[in-house]
Amino acid sequence: MKIAVLGSGVIGVTSAWYLMEAGHEVVVIERQPGPALETSFANAGQISPGYASPWAAPGIPMKALRWLFSEHAPLIVRPRLDPAMVRWLVAMLANCTPSAYRLNKGRMVRLAEFSRDELIALRNRTGIAYDGRSRGTLQLFREQKQMDGIAGDIEVLKADGVPFEVLDRTGCITAEPGLANSSASFVGGLRLPNDETGDCFKFTNALADLARARGVTFLTGRSIRRIVADGCKVSHVETDQGDVKADAYVVALGSYSPHLLRPLGLHLPVYPVKGYSITIPITDEARAPVSTLLDESYKVAITRLGSRIRVGGMAEISGFNLDLPPRRRATLEHSVNSLFPRSGDLGQASFWCGLRPMTPDSTPVIGGTSHSNLFLNTGHGTLGWTMACGSGRLIASLVSGDTPPLDPAGLDISRYTS
Repeated sequence: MKIAVLGSGVIGVTSAWYLMEAGHEVVVIERQPGPALETSFANAGQISPGYASPWAAPGIPMKALRWLFSEHAPLIVRPRLDPAMVRWLVAMLANCTPSAYRLNKGRMVRLAEFSRDELIALRNRTGIAYDGRSRGTLQLFREQKQMDGIAGDIEVLKADGVPFEVLDRTGCITAEPGLANSSASFVGGLRLPNDETGDCFKFTNALADLARARGVTFLTGRSIRRIVADGCKVSHVETDQGDVKADAYVVALGSYSPHLLRPLGLHLPVYPVKGYSITIPITDEARAPVSTLLDESYKVAITRLGSRIRVGGMAEISGFNLDLPPRRRATLEHSVNSLFPRSGDLGQASFWCGLRPMTPDSTPVIGGTSHSNLFLNTGHGTLGWTMACGSGRLIASLVSGDTPPLDPAGLDISRYTS
């Protein structure tokens, strides 16, 4: 079959790769001049299956109220006259129950663990390079009450067979020696030794190059105007440079997916949740992180990417706003300065933001729709890089009509309509 993939972020490119490997003719449509130039460009860099947790969690509503008055708040809501924002927030709050959290986290960890295994297999097959490291992830707790609250997460890790270590302060410094230079108080951490890191932008472009060499066509610089359906089947995609026809279509447009699906009668509750990052050149390797550290207090990830440190985090709900407020940069600088002081040159750091496509339950939407040849692979939120290879492999099997390599139950759009 000929398959059109809409979007060339990390989800679109991995979808195209696995569809090509399944024997299909694949064309990718992208409005930017190249792959991974939006949300996949400068994310936090960690591949952390065990930390795949819903933002919608018990206690989040009360924490959000406290964060309103915090200088370095991890969650920022900038209210707008936007019905989609209101609906999304109400739906997210409805998922902040213990039962919903367990259900959603279980789905996320299952997909993320599968995806990590697929990434390893892809790396072994292709030799793809992307500043990758396999040194684990350390979730750092500055307060004892954070440490005391990890029992539920540990239960999920045990149930899914994910290796983990609970560390005291000394153990954290052993895992991340640069913390020995920190004057910040922290009490311990939860470490997942099997987690990885890597530059998502480098990976996506390297995989796109490999896909081109094997026959995948990339139509870049083309804006998609609409998806045209004839009854319950898509007939073509209309772009600003003509129509693209295929046998099946995969929507991997992140936060912009709902706009194209709504005219088809498909209501996808994906909303942009803005994240920020800074990328810092390393000046002292001994003071820099060796892998990824998650600063639980500020919801900030600090990741080693070759000769750089990527510091990313926060969740700002403000629509499709792409401004770069200095106070957001200050939060990222505060986190990395307090834990890895004088490890890099902040004066040379680049500042960036991206719109993460978040569902109210934090679980991506992967699978078919009421239109027989239209499929979705979107809504991965903060975990697009972590879940990319698994999501690509899964959607390729569903489009092909093959037995899925992973149970897709609860992942498609029907969970919002049933």
